[in-house]
Amino acid sequence: MTRKELFNQIKTKRSFLCVGLDTDIQKIPKHLLAAEDPVFEFNRQIIDATKDYCVAYKPNLAFYESLGASGWISLEKTLQYIPENCFTIADAKRGDIGNTSALYAKAFFEQMNFDAVTVAPYMGEDSVKPFLDFKNHWVILLALTSNVGANNLQMIKDADGKFLFEQVIETSKQWGTADNMMYVIGATRTEQLQQVRKLIPEHFLLVPGVGAQGGSLKEVALHGMNDECGLLVNSSRNIIYASTEKDFATAAAKAAKEVQQEMELLLKQKGLTQ
Repeated sequence: MTRKELFNQIKTKRSFLCVGLDTDIQKIPKHLLAAEDPVFEFNRQIIDATKDYCVAYKPNLAFYESLGASGWISLEKTLQYIPENCFTIADAKRGDIGNTSALYAKAFFEQMNFDAVTVAPYMGEDSVKPFLDFKNHWVILLALTSNVGANNLQMIKDADGKFLFEQVIETSKQWGTADNMMYVIGATRTEQLQQVRKLIPEHFLLVPGVGAQGGSLKEVALHGMNDECGLLVNSSRNIIYASTEKDFATAAAKAAKEVQQEMELLLKQKGLTQ
C-alpha cells in the first residue's frame, strides 16, 4: 500500500486506528477452543467486527511463532482474511546482517505480502536496506518505545545532550523516505513527540501504548499529527479483549468504534476530514 492509498483510507474511514492482533490462545474465549483453528477463528471474528473502524492490523508474531507450525498457518490465514483496504503490519522486530535481512524481507513481503514489517535498527544500515528494496512496502523502525527498559539505551545522552533515539532517527532517515519508512514512537513518550516531529515532520509514526499502557490519544494527536495525519495508533488488548465471553466480537466492535469516533473528532480539528 502506498502512502497516498493509506492516507485515503484514513480520510475515508475517518480513523487512524491500528488493531493489534496479539492473539493469546490462553486469553481467547473458551468456547473457541473447540474450533478447528481457534486462533484464526478469534481473529476472523475480530476482523469482521472492527474492519469498518480501523485502517490497519498488526499481528505480533510472538503470539503465532510460540505455537509452532500451526501458529504460522493461523497467521497466513489471518493475513489472507484481512480486507485489501487495510494496511498490514508484521510486528516481527527483525534486524540482522544484510543477507539474512534480505531473506526476512522476502518472507514478509513476497511469501506473506505484508505491507510493512517492524525492524530493529541496532545493526545499522545494511540490516535495514534489504527491506527497503521492495516497492510499495514499508520498514517501521523502532525508535522510541514505551517499555521501561527503553531508558537503558534509547534515553542515553551524548556529550551534546542528544538522546540516542534522536541519533537513530537522524541517521536512519537518510536510508529511506517518508514513502517507505515509518517509526515506532510510544504513546507514553509524548514529551519527546514534538522533538521527533522536528526530526521527521513528514514520516508516518506507528504509536503503540494507547489504552492498556496508559497513553493519551489526544496528546499523541496534538504533538504527532501532520498534514497527512502521519499517525497509526495501535490498540490491542483494549479492543480484542474488551470481553472474554461469547460477546467478545460485539465488545471489540464497540471499543473500536469508540476509538474511531475520538479519532474522527481529532481529524476534523486538523481539517483532514469533513
